[in-house]
Amino acid sequence: MLRAINISKDFNDGVRNDLHVLKDISFSLERAETSAIIGSSGSGKTTLLNILGGLDKPTQGQVLLNDVDVHQLSEKQRCTVRNEHFGFIYQFHHLLPEFTALENVAMPLLIKGDSIEQATKKADEVLADVGLSKRVHHKPSEMSGGERQRAAIARALIHKPDCILADEPTGNLDRKNAEQAIGLIVNLNKEYNTSLVIVTHDLKIAERMDSVYTLEDGVLQNA
Repeated sequence: MLRAINISKDFNDGVRNDLHVLKDISFSLERAETSAIIGSSGSGKTTLLNILGGLDKPTQGQVLLNDVDVHQLSEKQRCTVRNEHFGFIYQFHHLLPEFTALENVAMPLLIKGDSIEQATKKADEVLADVGLSKRVHHKPSEMSGGERQRAAIARALIHKPDCILADEPTGNLDRKNAEQAIGLIVNLNKEYNTSLVIVTHDLKIAERMDSVYTLEDGVLQNA
């Protein structure tokens, strides 16, 4: 379903030669499969996730989503792919503070072109799935950290994407809320038949995935 083929990423710091952050990485993910990527800080995990999701371009290599090369698409087409086929969850929730949980979660569908009625109905359903039925009209400032992250999970799942890309999604939560959040992500991954790639430093979370990879010195290997 998702394949990375010989992905490399170089950066030029303006002083030395190119920095080789990712080196000839190949990676594949089947539908509903879960994978964890672990590695030290600065090892390129977030860069790899951004390339998989079409947010950043590789220096060389391909990312195929359902056999379509994401990085050969126009910027407009990539935006459509990101909005309709990927769901993103970050360490910080990135909810819009002026909108309610319902409005935040409905946003991807409104951008897609769904009617307000359709979008809010689906948002209500997904918020119920993450246990926020009583918080739909609350703004982020009126919610706890765990509730905000559950709303972010709901937003990522609202359009039933092919793949969820999660970058340290529990890194800003205490252990109890972290366990609840990752439990939700894993359970909803199965319910929604959505694939999952999670970047994490938490080995307990990594062990819950179908496969685990380490990224070190730009090289991705099976853990």
